[in-house]
Amino acid sequence: MSGIVIPMNLGADSYDIILERGALQRAGELLHLRRKVMIVTDSGVPEKWPKMLADQCEEAEIFVLPEGEKNKNLDSFREVLRRMLTFGMRRGDCVAAVGGGVPGDLAGFAAACYMRGIDFYNCPTTVLSQVDSSIGGKTAVDLDGIKNIVGAFWQPKRVLIDPDVLSTLPRRQVSNGLAEAVKMALCFDEKGFALFEEGDVSVHMDRIIENALRTKKYVVEQDEKEQGLRRTLNFGHTLGHGIEALQGEDGLYHGECVALGMLPMCSPEVRERLVKVLERLELPVRCDAEVSRVMEAAVHDKKASGNTITAILVEKAGSCLEKKMTPEELAARYTAVFG
Repeated sequence: MSGIVIPMNLGADSYDIILERGALQRAGELLHLRRKVMIVTDSGVPEKWPKMLADQCEEAEIFVLPEGEKNKNLDSFREVLRRMLTFGMRRGDCVAAVGGGVPGDLAGFAAACYMRGIDFYNCPTTVLSQVDSSIGGKTAVDLDGIKNIVGAFWQPKRVLIDPDVLSTLPRRQVSNGLAEAVKMALCFDEKGFALFEEGDVSVHMDRIIENALRTKKYVVEQDEKEQGLRRTLNFGHTLGHGIEALQGEDGLYHGECVALGMLPMCSPEVRERLVKVLERLELPVRCDAEVSRVMEAAVHDKKASGNTITAILVEKAGSCLEKKMTPEELAARYTAVFG
């Protein structure tokens, strides 16, 4: 594909999203790398991707985080900052993430805090991070089992989306990321949702990524700090985070939990279509997690307020609505779908 530039218009914090096959190989032209660059990645990312970026930097150091959400914590955050300090980084230097949401969140938060804020680039290498987490400026780490509870809004200076790097991803990880693209299409883009119902999804991959990016761009530009519209992107996440919190080391991935979390929050008509799409993508459609445990984890999530939880519902594909629900109402929806 030829390159597409998607501008994120956020005033002084505006930046471009470059969607282009081979973009990572051209990072030296597309990013300002003539300075010290701390590259944050994790052990699940093929070494060739962070090395490809490092080879185009004037002076780079690669920090490799152990793979897994459990490592996105304050200890890892402190270690990245120490490495930046030891590397002699100054305010004019930058941090770059190469990987999925975990290195992206951690690198962005480190950039936001080091010397009160330095430049940050994101080079996502998973479908999940390319369609969702790499843009929008949400950076964070987890604390005491609560996801993303300590963090900051810190926009990147540029994001490089290179679909070629997805070639090394296992099929399950591709499907895991597509769950978030399905989420955005269900909420905002009925034609985009129809793409998942037609033909071979892999043939449409570049278009699916672009559609998801344009949807998230629209939402973030309207509501950068999640005061209103941006909360709609939490569709599937309230119950999804509750399910995810119960997973062990070899449990479901984030996108798989979001897929499950969407099902109780749809109308029966939309749910029927969604189940078929999730099955095509080899995403789960059944959940045997005990409802009281899911609700306990969901209520502790940061989206709970007082005795109600702000939930996002999809009654018709391509649109969504916000509704305050009690934990009992949410539990009833879960039970109605999963038993």
